[in-house]
Amino acid sequence: MVEAPKTLDGWWVLHDLSRLDRRLWRSWAESERTDALAQAGDLWQHELTRPKAAERGDSGLYTVLGHKGELLQIHLRESLEDLFQLQHQLAGLAIAACLERTWSFVSVVELSTYGAAPGTQLPESPLDDPRLKSRLHPLVPDGPFVSVYPMNKARRVGANWYTLTLDERRLLMRAHGEIGRRYAGRVSQMISGAIGLDDWEWAVTLFSADPLEFKRLVTEMRYDPVSSLYAEFGPFLVGRRIDPGALTALWRR
Repeated sequence: MVEAPKTLDGWWVLHDLSRLDRRLWRSWAESERTDALAQAGDLWQHELTRPKAAERGDSGLYTVLGHKGELLQIHLRESLEDLFQLQHQLAGLAIAACLERTWSFVSVVELSTYGAAPGTQLPESPLDDPRLKSRLHPLVPDGPFVSVYPMNKARRVGANWYTLTLDERRLLMRAHGEIGRRYAGRVSQMISGAIGLDDWEWAVTLFSADPLEFKRLVTEMRYDPVSSLYAEFGPFLVGRRIDPGALTALWRR
């Protein structure tokens, strides 16, 4: 039987994409819209600051270009139960009646051991290592741009990732990782696993101050066998970070 890789798992992640039904929204009285925006702004501001201050998660809001959605919320929390509670809070907002969810993705921050030497044992307490903790419990970068996409490893005849040996996959992933490391300081990434949790196997979330870096990085990776032979990609989203005050001001118009 082919050996599965070991993983270290960190914070749980919810990517939540929605759009505002402006026809319904504009049918509300101005006072109703004002109250709804104030309520939403307070909750979003609270969730953008409270978990981070308590070192129990983080959140980011992004406006998205194109037809796929308008508002992307990225929430990282300690447990799946925390995300359930947050989703219930968000659904209880008055403005939720005018927000149509167009996509969502549930996953958990994941570090594989492909880069480790054969026989390396997983640390018993990875969060005691500051380097591992920062990767398992990442904060949402302050940089303005985000790119998000789901992906699978291929299971095609002649190119089935899941029939490769662990050593074969380890060699491929080490070379693949070298490409990403060349973009250190320009692009930061968060890989979150979703096997058994959502329709795709992983979500890749990239952050950068320059959106062209997303194109450069993904293009270069497409020519690597891990992508060219063994990857399948879902829809891509690109967004720009926005704070709750700017968002509510935009929707107040």
